[in-house]
Amino acid sequence: MPARADSGSGTGTGVWFIGARGCVATTAVAGCAAFAAGLYGPTGMVTESPAFAAASLPALSDLVFGGHDTVDWPLPKRAEALAEQGVLPHGLVRAVHRELAAAEEEIRTGGPMAGDPRGDEELITAFAADIEDFTRRGGLARTVVVNAASTEPAPGADRLPASSLYAAAALRAGCAYVNVTPSTGIHHPALAEAAAAAGVPYAGRGGKTGQTLLRAVLAPMFRQRALTVRAWSGTHLLGGGDGAALAGSTAAAAKNAGKNRVLKDNLGALPEGEVHIDDVPVLGEWKTAWDHVAFEGFFGSRMILQTIWQGCDSALAAPVVLDLARLAARAHEAGITGPLPALGFYFNDPDGTSAALAEQYDELLAFAATLREPR
Repeated sequence: MPARADSGSGTGTGVWFIGARGCVATTAVAGCAAFAAGLYGPTGMVTESPAFAAASLPALSDLVFGGHDTVDWPLPKRAEALAEQGVLPHGLVRAVHRELAAAEEEIRTGGPMAGDPRGDEELITAFAADIEDFTRRGGLARTVVVNAASTEPAPGADRLPASSLYAAAALRAGCAYVNVTPSTGIHHPALAEAAAAAGVPYAGRGGKTGQTLLRAVLAPMFRQRALTVRAWSGTHLLGGGDGAALAGSTAAAAKNAGKNRVLKDNLGALPEGEVHIDDVPVLGEWKTAWDHVAFEGFFGSRMILQTIWQGCDSALAAPVVLDLARLAARAHEAGITGPLPALGFYFNDPDGTSAALAEQYDELLAFAATLREPR
């Protein structure tokens, strides 16, 4: 067991995943270990670009992983399954097995599980204790809680959704919080007072890794060229757990809200059209997104733009997760509190920032510059 230390007095940075045995968390743990060992480069990690070299971000080799999950599939076995799907390279699981096993040892049972009699307050207390124990035993300077679980349905009125229970636990444990899912998390009204009083930074929600990333580039183009967009429709084919969770369920509403926000914020109004999400289990971790844009030019000339985005969901999301964990940890260290709008570059539904990717990138670079300055 790691030596005990008071929270905030040690070295190293903890990353506590909600959904710690999921595909995104597993890929992030394996990818971090592979990069730290010099086995692979940092493709997809913006924080490894020269613009962030002086931002004093925690080194990838100093990240320590743990988390909550409600499934009992060990992390190394999940990694083996991802390698079989082509998400992780052949041989990588064996090369980073020690790191995967160490992270597995730090995963605790989440909830609420079926039949769990505990109320919201008891669950929050238990989750916060797990996070605090992880930070103390690891001798860590701080821990960032990252929600990487499957998207949950829209919350009911009777009790807090699971994502908000974990967010409340992060606040109680004094941890920075990042939500890369479209779930409610820290944005639940019942957590507003606690979020304001906690004195920690937080960011989210919904990682921008595919269809919305492309929309954030294309929508400003139409606005800047004074081309009128009449309709913007899309279809999203997903496998894995997200496909099952989102297709034909209320959980899709939160995900689509982020996609629509990009269009509305950039175009001034939401054009006709919808996004349909289909579950295609055979795709596994691979996703395909089609967009069909109907727009008008001079004299009302009708034109069409069609795009196809095909990618591996976990491989796209994992570097985003690592970027966000490092940036949130550094913000916490620098004494920055509250929402982090400068991290909107990474989110479908960011906290009060531009929805245009180029402008968001400029804000991110400006934020990195402030992290170089003494506070």
